[in-house]
Amino acid sequence: MASSSPPTAMKEEGDYANWAELPPELTSSILHRLGAIEIVENAQKVCRTWRRVCKDPSMWRKIVMQNLGEFGDTYYEKLCRYAVDCSQGELVEISLCHFATDSLLSYVADSSSNLRSLKVAKCYEITSEGLMEAVSKLKLLEELEVSYCSVSGESLKVIGKSCPNLKTLKKNCVGYRRPRDECDDVALAIAESMPGLRHLQVFGDRLTDAGLNAILDGCPNLEHLDLRQCFNVNLVGDLEKRCLERIKVVRRPNDSVHDYPFDATVNDVSSDDDDYLYGFSDVDVMSEDEFYYDDASDNSDFDPYDYY
Repeated sequence: MASSSPPTAMKEEGDYANWAELPPELTSSILHRLGAIEIVENAQKVCRTWRRVCKDPSMWRKIVMQNLGEFGDTYYEKLCRYAVDCSQGELVEISLCHFATDSLLSYVADSSSNLRSLKVAKCYEITSEGLMEAVSKLKLLEELEVSYCSVSGESLKVIGKSCPNLKTLKKNCVGYRRPRDECDDVALAIAESMPGLRHLQVFGDRLTDAGLNAILDGCPNLEHLDLRQCFNVNLVGDLEKRCLERIKVVRRPNDSVHDYPFDATVNDVSSDDDDYLYGFSDVDVMSEDEFYYDDASDNSDFDPYDYY
């Protein structure tokens, strides 16, 4: 039986494969592994075939972007808006680190009514009010992360009531050893407004035993609870028994942080020193942005090389 002919993209030994001749679905699978920034900055400029694939809205159902310090925040904000536009409303998951603002969150929320997952970390220009206003529009949201961002209990309460499908919440901050002011605002907001939660991570929060009991009362479906570096909680006795009987996985205040994705350094200062409450450090605070764009809402012809 004669052997079948090799794929078009395969060449004789010593020749290069023509990547432009790969099937679109295979090209899409390869490009997905590059990430949003690499696609916008490089991949879509390789050839017409790749550009056509990169323009497909299905390529932008998930967007992950982080400011690595190479450019100013406005550069990444405009790049993100461009990616959101490319999704044409099909965006379901977005993760932003070190550059998101209230205006960007509002843009994402207004353009992405089908969003299921929103993660923001170390985005210090996001305000509690801005987050609340944006997330309240995302009625289908199932997962929310707001790590090292300024978020009040009242905002979380509004968010919880606006997003009835919310199943995962990660609200993380810097952990402090005692003495540390106790505060159950976040815990009580979660207990009152997020009954459908299954996964909760409140790394470094100031909640007390009373706040934890309220969460256990208000979130009957909780399966995974991460209390690492929540040093105001005394997980012993009846409270410990209640957690272990109700919840499949419980991470205790002093458990290992080896798998935690952020800096888990414990602060031993008093509660009066709140300068670094949300995770600021000398490295994180960037200088005033030197890059400029005319109109962040006009992203139809975005070219990152304009910023070089």
